[in-house]
Amino acid sequence: MRFLLFIGLAIPLIAAEPTAILIQRCLSCHNDTTRLGNLSLTSRTNAAYVLESKLLTRVTRGEMPPGGGLPPEERATLKQWIESGAPWESTLSARPRATSSFWSLQPLSNPGGTIDSHLSAALQAKGLKFSPPASRRTLIRRATFDLTGLPPTPAEIDAFLNDSAPNAYEKLIDRLLASPAYGERWGRHWLDVIRYGESHGYEQNHVRPNAWRFRDYVIRAFNQDLPFNRFMMEQVAGDLLDPGNPNVEIATGFLVAGPHDTVGNSNTAALRQQRADDLDDMVNATASSFLGLTVNCARCHDHKFDPIQQLDYYRLAAIFNGVNHGERPVASAEARARRNELAAPLDQAIKAAKDQLAALTASTTSRRETAEQAVRDKHRPAVTPFGVDESWPAAPARFVRFSAPQGFPGGLDEVELFSASGVNLAPTAKLNVSSTRIAEGNPDAYHARHLNDQSFDKRWFSEGAGPAFITIELPEPTATQKLAWSTDRARAFQGRFEQNTVAAYTIEISLDGKSWTPIASNVNRLPHRKPDLDRLITLEALSPADRATFETAEAELKQAEAQLKLVPPLPLAYAGVFKQPTEPVYLLKGGGVMQRGDPVLPASLSTLKHASFSIPLDAPEQNARLEFAKWLADDRNPLTPRVIVNRLWHSHFGLGLVATPSDFGFNGERPSHPALLDHLAQRLLAHGWHLKPLHKEILLSTAYQQSSTFNPAAARIDASSRLLWRFPPQRLQAEALRDSMLAVSGSLNPERGGPSFRLYKYTVDNVATYFPLDKFGPETYRRSVYAESARSIPNELLTVFDCPDSSLPEPRRVSTTSPLQALTLLNHGFTLSMADALEKRLSNASEPDRISQAFLLAYGRPPEPEELNESAKLIDTHGFLHFARALFNTNEFLYVY
Repeated sequence: MRFLLFIGLAIPLIAAEPTAILIQRCLSCHNDTTRLGNLSLTSRTNAAYVLESKLLTRVTRGEMPPGGGLPPEERATLKQWIESGAPWESTLSARPRATSSFWSLQPLSNPGGTIDSHLSAALQAKGLKFSPPASRRTLIRRATFDLTGLPPTPAEIDAFLNDSAPNAYEKLIDRLLASPAYGERWGRHWLDVIRYGESHGYEQNHVRPNAWRFRDYVIRAFNQDLPFNRFMMEQVAGDLLDPGNPNVEIATGFLVAGPHDTVGNSNTAALRQQRADDLDDMVNATASSFLGLTVNCARCHDHKFDPIQQLDYYRLAAIFNGVNHGERPVASAEARARRNELAAPLDQAIKAAKDQLAALTASTTSRRETAEQAVRDKHRPAVTPFGVDESWPAAPARFVRFSAPQGFPGGLDEVELFSASGVNLAPTAKLNVSSTRIAEGNPDAYHARHLNDQSFDKRWFSEGAGPAFITIELPEPTATQKLAWSTDRARAFQGRFEQNTVAAYTIEISLDGKSWTPIASNVNRLPHRKPDLDRLITLEALSPADRATFETAEAELKQAEAQLKLVPPLPLAYAGVFKQPTEPVYLLKGGGVMQRGDPVLPASLSTLKHASFSIPLDAPEQNARLEFAKWLADDRNPLTPRVIVNRLWHSHFGLGLVATPSDFGFNGERPSHPALLDHLAQRLLAHGWHLKPLHKEILLSTAYQQSSTFNPAAARIDASSRLLWRFPPQRLQAEALRDSMLAVSGSLNPERGGPSFRLYKYTVDNVATYFPLDKFGPETYRRSVYAESARSIPNELLTVFDCPDSSLPEPRRVSTTSPLQALTLLNHGFTLSMADALEKRLSNASEPDRISQAFLLAYGRPPEPEELNESAKLIDTHGFLHFARALFNTNEFLYVY
């Protein structure tokens, strides 16, 4: 097997066959259809007249194919092949790919009909038909979960069963669509599609504390039935469409909802790569979410399968060139005015003080060199993270205390105490410290033993930023003379701690550990931070009168800044920061950030012809986003309505008419019912892009209301019910499962919106660390859509039921089956808590009634007589808690039929 695998991998690495080179590199332009340059390379007959002259010459010069020519090894292969007579036997054909005539790029057709008429025609063609209608109990459970992600209550079920009005089901749908739970359910679907997460991802993966405002915007937009074309526009340019309206401005959180590398880098190539990756995320999210196109596949070259040029990719990237990750204030004009009224006088005072300080500093220009020398002559060298020492006249001590009133920022990698004879006493001494920072998951990471281990690869950190000390205890009194320490002795951090090392300190000695004598301190050392050193030089250069004026201005500045901190800040949202680009987007040859081609104008995709725009390079950055938003939302755009109605269908029936919801290109699935897809798109436009009326049409269809009962004869023709001869049973998504357990047990916290709750403990020490909770309290009992979603951080209950990681878009969730799911529903701490809560909820009911109520809550129906008896036996033997766990672990609870 290894041998075969090796051979399979090795073949492409050897110089490719000449005809394979032609297929891969040449036939997309030089085939029997396009005949670019009046040349076809499909057969030797067609190509004979160029093989010995033009082809070899242009390939050798690197002129063909455009964009840099062939790799050297492929040029050599073609040269050798042509010189040997260019033998080939078969006719070559280009790799199949879509053209501008591809189905999804065509204008919407208007097939008319209804949902059921389109589906019935496809069923009849296969000798199939719809299943009988589902029961009312089944229907209310199906529709309630579908539209709200929660189970119907027993009272809601009774009301529906007893409603004899002909439009009872229609009224049910209207009520569910009006419920705030609708936006929570369908907003979650959209957050999946657009890769929404509440941490940066990458190495540091810090939380974004104000990202939740965008999540709340999405939920609110669905609940308000914001027209989807407006919804698209606001997410691209909400700050421009309704400036000063925070409920719209935060919509641009869509653009920066993806991962972002926060690790600083001074390397040009690395910085360009980080920026290119940010733009790539925006391009990919926008194109796949709204257009169903894999434009990101054209980052390095023209798309191999779809009619998308590499230039198109960079046109989109240029549209977002002014978008940067970060938070910005979002507030109404009134709120800004109120804050400005309080802050403006303080801002003016701060400016006045800074201007005065700057003027006084500028007045010393001619005297600074002399003043600096005077300052240095009066002071000792500044501290440095790479190693500092303090010496004193030899003095006996058994205890030496190293105190820092502002703590030890950056930590210490070593402390050394030297005797009068130059021996390091620390390795054999006992060390006591004020405190030690504890890293979750690695308690010894910052242990005090790193202070005297004679190694510089690990550091001790004190807890917090307050006063801290290190006490060195010697076995017996010894003549001491010097203390040395460092934060980064090995210079492993390349100066990262140069401005973050202990600067204020005192060294004391004692013979008994009770009575202390100060022996050294930082007094008379130069400041280690440049601004502090510059201040000292300025004071030295000023006259006594100007020095007093300078110090007064400093005090006024400090006071004004302190008062400004007391003014309530404007709300912040992680919704992007918009700046005029300092340089254009370049077409990158092969996608390499150091291989820049020509600058690219922000422009629409050449793939779609419904409208076009191009923005000058020197135009304000917002012009490009605004034009692009309009281009997306244009009624003539054939992709945006098709893509969103397909997403609706996908979430209602478990599979879209196009089974690849974010890929309507050549590599995506073809629509199972093309005319129905266009019919739904036309209905969306007829409804003014409102989604709720379309939901209603779908739920009122016979296809949706039919039974999910299995039919062996129909299954032999259409095993997966792709043609919808029955309603496809669907397992609850992870969030709906968790929310249902909360609802059934009576524990669901009704709080909506606002900052997210955490299902983990969050700690930060340069990089973020997340520790799953093992106990859950009421503060975590809100709906799952409000749980903070950190990237790459799984939650045991949600992840085991296929809740996706927010590092990537998830337009189509997988649904796996594993033993771990059953074990989780039986034994997870959350399950046990919910089972206990259900027992308490029903504690006042009699035994038969308690079982019946549990069935109604969990399944929406009363128990059968046999179920009632078996349940009673289980409770008698093992207790109600085990019975509740069993309810949660059944297919009837887990699936919607």
